[in-house]
Amino acid sequence: MNVRMAFLARAAAAAIAAAAAFLPGVIATAQQIDMNVVDQPGRVPTADEEQLSGAFERQEVFFRTSEAPGTVLIDTNNRFLYLVQPNNRALRYGIGVGREGFQWQGVEKISRKQEWPDWRPPPEMIERQPYLPRFMAGGPGNPLGPRAMYLGKTIYRIHGTNQPQTIGHAVSSGCFRLVDDDVIDLYGRVAVGTKVIIKQAVAL
Repeated sequence: MNVRMAFLARAAAAAIAAAAAFLPGVIATAQQIDMNVVDQPGRVPTADEEQLSGAFERQEVFFRTSEAPGTVLIDTNNRFLYLVQPNNRALRYGIGVGREGFQWQGVEKISRKQEWPDWRPPPEMIERQPYLPRFMAGGPGNPLGPRAMYLGKTIYRIHGTNQPQTIGHAVSSGCFRLVDDDVIDLYGRVAVGTKVIIKQAVAL
């Protein structure tokens, strides 16, 4: 999609979404709204920047930690998610993280996993962006992508994205997003109960 077409698509989607806000309990589908207008108050990279750079491609790296294999560590500052492997190794995934004011730290566990998750924006997000749909069924255009892993009892998730150009950037409301191929790969490697450590920076 060229820049002009992308602009027109976003403008049309914004108009649709704004109109939908006046309908109680509005239900949107992936075909009705371009999620490039969602949760993106700052700069969003252009379509020309959508390809992951070498650093953000999924790869096995040296990684020394006292955490057990299978643990997930998230490095917010550097936009990486690590899945600890035996013998001082880890699988590293490029991620998108929360924008300024929405980044957080803590230790959680994966409490639930879902394929093609539905999306129900939490009340806090609706308050900030009242034009958002109250419900969007799972599907290729859903902003949660093909897989989601829910973090404890929080509103946050590790999930896919229909905006691959945002990987490596701080644009979300606190969730961690991966390109679809990567989130499917990670989903298949972790189980409910997996420990997830979120830090501003992870020491290697």
